[in-house]
Amino acid sequence: MDIILLERVEKLGNIGDVVSVKDGFARNYLLPNKKALRANDANKKVFDANRAKIEADNAARRTDAEQHSADVEGKQVVLIRASSNSGQLYGSVSVRDIVDALNADGAGLSKQMIVLERPIKTLGIFDVTVNLHPEVSVKVKVNVARSPDEAELQSQGVDVMAAMFEADTTGFTEAYDPNAEPGEIAVEEPEAEAE
Repeated sequence: MDIILLERVEKLGNIGDVVSVKDGFARNYLLPNKKALRANDANKKVFDANRAKIEADNAARRTDAEQHSADVEGKQVVLIRASSNSGQLYGSVSVRDIVDALNADGAGLSKQMIVLERPIKTLGIFDVTVNLHPEVSVKVKVNVARSPDEAELQSQGVDVMAAMFEADTTGFTEAYDPNAEPGEIAVEEPEAEAE
């Protein structure tokens, strides 16, 4: 299906481009979200008549997004989650979790703005892209940890999982008496009292 783009769509084109896309993509995404018009003679005339207004509206939205990007750029949110000893989360961090944490910090975002390339299923710090406008995107950091203390260590650059496994894990050692009979329990000698 041939369509006329009403806004910039990544990997597709800019405002006013006539592109050919699959019917389902046009019917289910581009047309309902007012990102495109069907490319027929009537719509081409309507688009040409309103092109200046469409481009002006797009420029206004872009400048608003650029101003908003200063509030969002470089933010770091901490999400506390339960995980196994190997760092695998019980569940995953979803787009909704990230949006709720950013909005609690005053970002004013919607779920559609977050681009999560793959689900977050481990502890660590992850870069997440936020598309404020088709032409304006910023990065935020998502710090997933088991406790606020671990989150603080991770934000300082410490790999918590590696540090946990490098820690001294010798634990309890039993007293050994080479002269004891097999099965005999080692007896602790009383410490001499200091006088």
